[in-house]
Amino acid sequence: MAEKTVTMERTLQKLLEEKKYNSVRDVLVTMNAADVAWVLEKTEPDETARLFRLLPRDLAAESFAEMENECRETLIRSFSDAELRQVISEMYADDAADLVEDMPAGVVQRILAAADPDMRKDINALLRYPEQSAGAMMTTEYVSLRPEMTVREAFTRIRGSAVDKETIYTCYVTADDRLLGTVSVKDLLLAKNDSVTVDSLMETNVISVETRADQEQVAQMLSRYNFLALPVVDDDGRMVGIVTFDDAMDVLEEETTEDMELMGGVTPMEKTYVRSNPWDLYKHRIPWLLLLMISATFTGMIITSFENALAAQVALTAFIPMLMDTGGNSGSQASVSIIRALSLRELEFRDILRVIWKEIRTAVMCGVTLAAACFAKIMLIDRLLLGNTDVTVIVAAVVCVTMAITVMIAKVVGCSLPMLARKIGFDPAVMASPLITTIVDALSLLVYFGIATALLF
Repeated sequence: MAEKTVTMERTLQKLLEEKKYNSVRDVLVTMNAADVAWVLEKTEPDETARLFRLLPRDLAAESFAEMENECRETLIRSFSDAELRQVISEMYADDAADLVEDMPAGVVQRILAAADPDMRKDINALLRYPEQSAGAMMTTEYVSLRPEMTVREAFTRIRGSAVDKETIYTCYVTADDRLLGTVSVKDLLLAKNDSVTVDSLMETNVISVETRADQEQVAQMLSRYNFLALPVVDDDGRMVGIVTFDDAMDVLEEETTEDMELMGGVTPMEKTYVRSNPWDLYKHRIPWLLLLMISATFTGMIITSFENALAAQVALTAFIPMLMDTGGNSGSQASVSIIRALSLRELEFRDILRVIWKEIRTAVMCGVTLAAACFAKIMLIDRLLLGNTDVTVIVAAVVCVTMAITVMIAKVVGCSLPMLARKIGFDPAVMASPLITTIVDALSLLVYFGIATALLF
């Protein structure tokens, strides 16, 4: 698919160079809005505006909603007031609210001025909800039916309002704005006759979320129940909007990207990597690098405090990187599994003892296997093949015992820290690889030199 889009981009570029604008338009109208947005983002700013003006009205609005903020800001600055008004009028309220939230103040004023009073009211209502909540991500454009309506009246209502709604497959039955149930278009189509009332067809066991619910939780609910949309109610049980599946997909992508960045030791970025310049990357990477560099001072202090032991047994030095890397890798394995389980709501803090016990049993098996393999490697390669006579059986035993204990410590630390972070209100991903590796490195060195001191000196 990506290759097809790239080929389309090159074709459009060639047609633009030849000033065959009618042909350009003919190509664009055959493309999906997401693909059109991708192509427009790859073109030069002056060409982007020219291409956008070739699009039909509906496709232009859909493509605009799919673009990255930087490209949308560029287009808005090139729009006349009439063009901006036309684009905003075709957008759904939740997309327009997201646009307002992401744009600079000067651009926001133009957007609000271009929106009609109803759209402006909906935008302001959505912006009042906390960021990253169900209220902030919902749309107020849904089909509502009254329970006493007949199937014929319901279809008349759907036909009259469907143009402005984001989804019409699931309709919501309300009375005085209170959510009573849901009914699908399929149920209405399969009704015995047109005089059947909606309340006899509707599903009354409705799953909904409150406006303050976390957006990640909402996305997970949509995935869990395979809903196309999820109703949102306020504190009084009044229905105020719906969250659609496409918005949930965006949230899951955003949350997953954020977790991956944190787990890699990078402050979450609003821009994509392609649109980030070296300065952007520097700002988001250097804080973690400085923190980890300073935290590594502890490992240096530990090594310094055991200089005499290392001088007496130089062979011990060669195995420090292996032990630290094994510990860091073991901790990372546990932390990634736990962070993922926490994000999927499979685990809660009350499960911490059960998780630690499971990781201890896993660590024993992993530690024994690694220790046995390490002992064979040390005796066969380091001592016999490389001829290092300083590597004795006791040195090998020190290294292997340390490795087994280090793996156990790393697994326990790796599984418990993310759960503790969630308990005190931090993102569990913050406790991922970089931080856990630093902690495990320090602990593994203390164990290593402690065992070495006990057995060798």
